[in-house]
Amino acid sequence: MSLKIYYICSRNEQNEIAMNEEIEEILRQEAQSVLNIPVTDQFEKAIDMIVEHVHKRKGKLVTSGMGKAGQIALNIATTFSSTGTPSVFLHPSEAQHGDLGLLQPNDLMLLISNSGKTREIVELISLARGLYSDVQFIVITGNKDSLLAVEADALLYTGNPKEVCTLGLTPTTSTTVMTVIGDVLVVGTMKRIAFSNEEYAKRHHGGYLGEKSRGQIKK
Repeated sequence: MSLKIYYICSRNEQNEIAMNEEIEEILRQEAQSVLNIPVTDQFEKAIDMIVEHVHKRKGKLVTSGMGKAGQIALNIATTFSSTGTPSVFLHPSEAQHGDLGLLQPNDLMLLISNSGKTREIVELISLARGLYSDVQFIVITGNKDSLLAVEADALLYTGNPKEVCTLGLTPTTSTTVMTVIGDVLVVGTMKRIAFSNEEYAKRHHGGYLGEKSRGQIKK
């Protein structure tokens, strides 16, 4: 092997090692941020509210958020619905143009904003209360002193982790912890309502998960 080829191969190996180390560091930061999510009694309170409003009062969970937080809110809504807790996503901007009409008595709202200052979400609180003055809110935010946090009936603080984005701006780590908090609420609610394979199968008629859930049903 010539020195030139050896140099190129050596350089490629070094680049690969550097890239792997960079990836490992990103994964470490993300994982640590999840572990740093403050565990408080607000999680239990939020689950109590979901069980009370949706499963006892027969309302539904209405989630909302703007931008990346809105995508997380949509994911949480669909995951809740697939696991026995009726939930819908309400786009905060569309809410101002008639979609707020999906809100009904006994519904519960889950609002997500990392800054806790997102204009459309803050306005949504007033709009919702204008329709039903007793509506309650679960809030996921990285700013526990924000206006949104103050209005929360159950406050789930993310710990405000630093974004792994090289600019420190793009929602990356913040959306990771938001998703995990949503998972905690979903799993906690599933346990409280004793959600079974049978019930899961009823909601998944096709696809791999539907087939798997039916295969786990004890005859």
